[in-house]
Amino acid sequence: MVYRAERQPPGKIRDAIVGHLLANPGPASVSEILEGVNRQLGVPCSASSVRSYLRLNEGTVFYRAGRGQYALPDACPEEASPASLCVPSFTTGRATWFEQDCFQWLASRRAESIHAVVTDPPYGLVEYSEVEQAKLRAGKGGVWRIPPAFDGHQRAPVPRFTTLSAEDVRLLEVFFLRWARALLPVLVPGAHVFVASNPLLSYAVASAVVSAGFQRRGEVVRLVMTMRGGDRPKNAHEEFPDVSVMARSMWEPWLVFRKPLDGRVQDNLRQWGTGGLRRKSAEQPFGDVIVSSPTQPRERALAPHPSLKPQAFLRQIVRAALPLGRGIVLDPFAGSGSTLAAAEALGYESVGIEKDPFYVSVARDAIPELARLTVRD
Repeated sequence: MVYRAERQPPGKIRDAIVGHLLANPGPASVSEILEGVNRQLGVPCSASSVRSYLRLNEGTVFYRAGRGQYALPDACPEEASPASLCVPSFTTGRATWFEQDCFQWLASRRAESIHAVVTDPPYGLVEYSEVEQAKLRAGKGGVWRIPPAFDGHQRAPVPRFTTLSAEDVRLLEVFFLRWARALLPVLVPGAHVFVASNPLLSYAVASAVVSAGFQRRGEVVRLVMTMRGGDRPKNAHEEFPDVSVMARSMWEPWLVFRKPLDGRVQDNLRQWGTGGLRRKSAEQPFGDVIVSSPTQPRERALAPHPSLKPQAFLRQIVRAALPLGRGIVLDPFAGSGSTLAAAEALGYESVGIEKDPFYVSVARDAIPELARLTVRD
């Protein structure tokens, strides 16, 4: 019996096409893509269905490289030699920093050489572009919501995820699918991956990362009061005083994934030092709810980044990521270096990847300063 592409869930067809193009870099013909899709799905799809899907998503998810030839948008438009990717921008303590695009760096990294990932990735895919960063630094907003001062404190800007269209979310899924597939071979078996997310988009990220081959291992709830949500209808707040457009955000999800084990957990721990999470103490396991304050002004002064997470929270996540207290923690979207600072405070080896030169210069000084801070859980 022949199953047509439209009878398959659209996400599966998309993931199969992306998977084939990731495994075979460079433009591919419709017939080559069709063969790869059929192989991954295990059922035949019609060429017209695959061709229609490519054309419908041309210019967004895929681009046409020639007549009947399609490819993924280049995540790394500027070529870099493998040798240049091996040279760190700087090192401080046990932390090593690379000013690179993370896709380039992951492609050059030795397989099975990273033991954990803790990261807060971009979600709008535009909010960290040069244009939007310039607007943010000028205080003019753009995709960033610049809230007024409140209770005598200047509030940090936040990206407006509610403005994302359905197409933006599809692109987000493709981005995380590509990222997770590039990350998987670099990790040792049993390595845990902690990804900061938000309630509006966590489902899309989780689906993409699991499709890439990771196991979903729950999520950590960071209990923290933010400025997101809770507002009355814009320009109608007096008419509807008892209505909030959406619930006030009082928590932040951190998605938890694991690369499949090499044997049993105990086998993996003996071989790779990974597979589980480090307990807080002999009596207390690591829990999936962490009460957290917003990032303190003293930390923001050291590392001015709009998505900066507090050391008191990050150190708990980073500590748990290496069950035996040894290995390398990677942050592929390192920003101003807060994850590496947490690792440094714990005595862990770490690697950070960041392509924005502004944040690279901030991180150079911020990592040792943040690491020296005394914080309380």
